[in-house]
Amino acid sequence: MQSDPAGRLSFVTLEQFLAQLPPELKILHDGGSGAELLRWVEPSELGDPTPYLVDGELVLTSGLPFLGEGGSRGKVDAYVERLVRAGVAALGFGIQPYFDAVPQDLLAACRKHNLTLLEIPESLPFAAIGLQFSQLLESDNARVFRQLAETNRQLMRAVLSSRPEHELLAVLVQRVPVWAMLFGADGRVRARGHNRAGGRTGVEPSTLAPLLDRLLSGSGPRVETDSFDIPGSTLVMGHPLRSTKDANLGALILGSDAPLTAAQNSVVSSAVGLLELLVRQRTSGSLAPSQLATAVLLHPDSLITGGTRHINGLKDLLAQSLSSTRSAPIRVVQGIKVDAPDWPAGDSPVRELLQWRRMFDTKLVEITEYGFAAITRLKVDDALLADVERLGWRLVIGDPAELTDLPEAYRRAASLRARVKSSGTSARVGEESWSVTGLLGPEAGTMLAARLLEPILALEPDRRDPLLAVLRGWLGENGSWDGTAKALGLHRNSVRRQIGVVAELLDTDLNQAQVRAELWIALQYVDELLAA
Repeated sequence: MQSDPAGRLSFVTLEQFLAQLPPELKILHDGGSGAELLRWVEPSELGDPTPYLVDGELVLTSGLPFLGEGGSRGKVDAYVERLVRAGVAALGFGIQPYFDAVPQDLLAACRKHNLTLLEIPESLPFAAIGLQFSQLLESDNARVFRQLAETNRQLMRAVLSSRPEHELLAVLVQRVPVWAMLFGADGRVRARGHNRAGGRTGVEPSTLAPLLDRLLSGSGPRVETDSFDIPGSTLVMGHPLRSTKDANLGALILGSDAPLTAAQNSVVSSAVGLLELLVRQRTSGSLAPSQLATAVLLHPDSLITGGTRHINGLKDLLAQSLSSTRSAPIRVVQGIKVDAPDWPAGDSPVRELLQWRRMFDTKLVEITEYGFAAITRLKVDDALLADVERLGWRLVIGDPAELTDLPEAYRRAASLRARVKSSGTSARVGEESWSVTGLLGPEAGTMLAARLLEPILALEPDRRDPLLAVLRGWLGENGSWDGTAKALGLHRNSVRRQIGVVAELLDTDLNQAQVRAELWIALQYVDELLAA
């Protein structure tokens, strides 16, 4: 005996199976069962094989039950009637070794009881028929498993979209002929999905109230059912969405006009599991990040003015968000995209966010215009840094910091972003030399030089280069005429005259300390600017 059809994934019909067999096989009577699910092929020479059969089988016989007294018209008619009551899909009669043709009484009985009757030639062994069915069944199962795998991939992509619940229901109703409604714990509809093939549901949420009440008030894994005299709603199934402690967080209700196949039920189970994951994450997942964010958003000054008890409470929430302890060091990490591929257009940032959360073992990650920022307990060793850089990103890795120092730690890391972006090299805050030119970086530095020194840079090289040399020497000697003249091998008056030309061209007062400082910084990038 075979298992219940709901436990099987494949759906091979009698018509599909017969199309795979040699054309010598003849259909003597078509009982209209061609579109029905074919469960198995069962050779049997018993006078009454029905105790060993389940519905939907193709029974094969070479006629042994019809020899002698079994071949009387009454016995043959009773045999066929028993097969029909057992739900047999068809009867195949094999020519030889007992009969040269199908008995007429058997044909008459099959017509009377409307059982499909096949004539199987001697050239087609029963074993070959069974083997052909097994191969077709295996092929069909493989196809179904491929479809299930693709559907699960689509469901996972939906979960990572910007509207995961809506997108997940859209995939579900595309793959399963149902309409779907997602309800929250408050009984309100959160999302809907409609399948064109299944028809648009006319069931109002108020009509589903009794079913929803049973789902939200019960406990344990279960499926609640109902039925409505509305197209697409002959069979309505409700699945509760439960927390890990069996609290009801919502419900998914589906409607269809026909029972779902095993493969379709598998898709529904996957969707229910992912919806439970989403609602758990939103309502009863890790609470520390949301508590921490709420406290800081509502009371931003509390990081500075809060008492010891309040600060320690925030430190505990921070530690939980980082899978750490209150005393463990933390640091700010900023990621800058250098040569990483762009995420697909319109793709949700959730996938990127989850990638950085996983790599830095933290729930505190922000997607920013320059890349991302994270707070992590990790030291970010060379192995982790190499993994990130292989993805086309560079990092600014902050020093260890306390909770109250995080804003300043972020600013220190941010000051190195321009250098990292222009150099294409990751940086650690504690290992950097903190000079103005180092922090400014080549890109900003050349922009500064081009702007401040534009009148001089526009001159021909034979005038430009001497003026730049005198200006650099004069600023390097802190404005000393004699020191500059000696360093450059020029007369003191020549230095005065050329500095006067520089001041006139730049239209600025070179006696101001800020002007001198800015020009000195700009001169550090002139060579790089001219070489570009």
